Amino acid sequence: MSKVGILTIGQSPRKDATPSIRRILGDDVEIVERGALDRITPDKLHEISPDGTEKTYISKLRNGDSVKIGKTKLLPLLQEELTQLERDVDVVLMLCTGEFPTLKATKPILYPDKILHHFTQAILPQGSPLGLIIPLEEQRDFLKEKWGDSGFTLEVEVASPYEESDFDGAARRLKEKGVSMIVLDCMGYNDEQKQQVKKISELPVMLSRTLAARIAKEYIS
Repeated sequence: MSKVGILTIGQSPRKDATPSIRRILGDDVEIVERGALDRITPDKLHEISPDGTEKTYISKLRNGDSVKIGKTKLLPLLQEELTQLERDVDVVLMLCTGEFPTLKATKPILYPDKILHHFTQAILPQGSPLGLIIPLEEQRDFLKEKWGDSGFTLEVEVASPYEESDFDGAARRLKEKGVSMIVLDCMGYNDEQKQQVKKISELPVMLSRTLAARIAKEYIS
């Protein structure tokens, strides 16, 4: 039986995300989950908050709350859990669309941000207008920078996957700006949110979570 590791930057298990990945991988695949914050107690969560000078990520805790995480605090925690996880699995799926080039691993890691970049470049002509929906306003600048070398004209809207947000408005504005396709740039977005954006925008919408899961399925099949 193949074993796929799911590594979240929050806490595991990710009951909001793993079931949709499971549906794609199938019941004959064992899923092992770990999270960078698994060993962080509630009274220590303030220690991983962003300090205003670093990249900010957002993820979920076991109790369903969302949490903002500073990248410099996240990396050593993520590395520790990755090192433990890869001992038990064949491949690791990162449950985050962020960039983590400094992580060291001995097993293959599927990075959704790389999958998204190559997938969009394979579909859209250079210079096409691409719409991004991102979770946090404070992520706007660094995500535009991350996508800057992709060859697209970027339009960015904000709608959090973890709280009530104006997905209809974000989809409508991107449609009015003339984008060719929309990417939901966070592994927290779900299929319901994708369908909502697709209905309003009448455009192709890429869901990071299921796209990465399909690549994982192809790898282990």
